[in-house]
Amino acid sequence: MTSRFAVSRLIETMHALWLLSGRYEAGVHRPWVERHRPAYERLLARLPALGALVPLFRRGEYNADFIAPPPAGVNVAFDDELAVMRATPLAQAREEIARNLHGGPAPSPEALAVLDRPDIVQLLADVLRATWEEILAPGWPRFQAILERDVAYRAGRLAAYGWAAALDDLDPRVRWCAADGPGHIAVRMEAAGKDERHRLGGRGLLLVPTVFGPGVGAYLEDAWPYALVYQARGIAAEHAAPRGLTRLIGATRTAILLRLPATTTQLAALLDMSVGGTGDHVAALREAGLITGTRVGRSVLYHRTPLGDALSEGA
Repeated sequence: MTSRFAVSRLIETMHALWLLSGRYEAGVHRPWVERHRPAYERLLARLPALGALVPLFRRGEYNADFIAPPPAGVNVAFDDELAVMRATPLAQAREEIARNLHGGPAPSPEALAVLDRPDIVQLLADVLRATWEEILAPGWPRFQAILERDVAYRAGRLAAYGWAAALDDLDPRVRWCAADGPGHIAVRMEAAGKDERHRLGGRGLLLVPTVFGPGVGAYLEDAWPYALVYQARGIAAEHAAPRGLTRLIGATRTAILLRLPATTTQLAALLDMSVGGTGDHVAALREAGLITGTRVGRSVLYHRTPLGDALSEGA
């Protein structure tokens, strides 16, 4: 099977800009957006290309793929992803920008002048680099843990039970259809005006979870790997914990229980705790029969037992 999962620092940077710019509702990320809005405003004042990039963020419509192309794997360095973006031919960038803007509100003359520059690819790459370094990178270990936790969960479901199980709780707009042959993935897109079928032709599908992305998105251009972007599991659990369960087992252990499956290292990053301190809480939950662990490579992936599930679902 050539389909695989990937984590993209560059795609997360673009999605963070969608929220910081106000083009998409912040939702559960509102506290994070409000905390980082001043840094975004400073970037906006310093980098005119950021103001030209914002009109390209269109909900439910085509967004230029070259700005954040699909990654090659789970742990691709930001510089390596950005190098792929920087290598985009100018003609391709211009075609994608024109398609992106078609049918939407006209950008300001100043933004159009920037988008028409011959070095537009490099200008936008500089914007993404500055956003990554000044806003995303300091908190990346926590975001990476959320994304890798989702990959571990969904890849395990895919390997053990197949596509139907892997896609079951991914998004209501995504489902596995197997009634009319070998099976295919059906995706309902907001902007789709007609049904389209895309054959992978042995290329496989890249599945990319996102923390900041607003929902399901797809890369379906031949210039890039075919990819499906979707919201990672458990994002809401990063912002609140149910009071009843917290009173029963404590805030930290509740937070751990609601963030599984995950490794101790991932949990430590998510909760901003030491690995040793996190391990003590994990051991207590394991002794109480609420979680169990499975070795995956050099790490142990913890997940809830039926008793842990019952407590979490009740919460």
